[in-house]
Amino acid sequence: MRIEIWSDVVCPWCYIGKRRFERALDALTTGPDAVEATFDVVYRAYQLDPTAPKSGSTPVREAYAKKFGGPDRADAIISQLTETAAADGLAFRMDIAQRSNTVLAHRLLWLAGSRHGSDVQHLLKERLLRAYFMEGRNVGETSTLVSIAAEVLPETSDELSTFLDSDQGIGEVAEEMAMAVSHGITGVPTYVINGQWAIPGAQDSDTFERVLRRALERSAS
Repeated sequence: MRIEIWSDVVCPWCYIGKRRFERALDALTTGPDAVEATFDVVYRAYQLDPTAPKSGSTPVREAYAKKFGGPDRADAIISQLTETAAADGLAFRMDIAQRSNTVLAHRLLWLAGSRHGSDVQHLLKERLLRAYFMEGRNVGETSTLVSIAAEVLPETSDELSTFLDSDQGIGEVAEEMAMAVSHGITGVPTYVINGQWAIPGAQDSDTFERVLRRALERSAS
């Protein structure tokens, strides 16, 4: 079963959904009712704010205040997200998070997947999310991205810098974003199963597991 996940590295529900989805897959493959199936999980590019400047960053609280109607509303949303994330084992630090353009991060994720496979791509995705939500790092800045990716990918820092300075991956990432439009995806995370069924949002683990089991049954029949 192929599962394509459209998400962004600055999307809180994408990180929360990632944890819930991982628990569902674990239950499907190792639990008492484990299924005999192989899951090919690939991350696809989606930008919450493609118009974000490609240089510099904005504190998340400031960005949320502008988008959602003021500082008080921003604080309430951040508090709720932090509490929800904690219940899924994630220690968000959105008070130090820096919103920036994520196209370079998506190009690195494309590089990881195309050169090294989905397992390495998953490691990089996790590392980028942690850098943004827990470490307050600017995941739109080339030097920061190179430092993060060098922890996971076999490429040297110089090779990663050269890649980001080139045109490689630009067309492929743009194509992934266009695929989201063709699938009718208007929000993330969205999980597309075998190109046929979509699961929108950060569902709870039981829902993910139930839908995946049903999709496997349909595929088998």
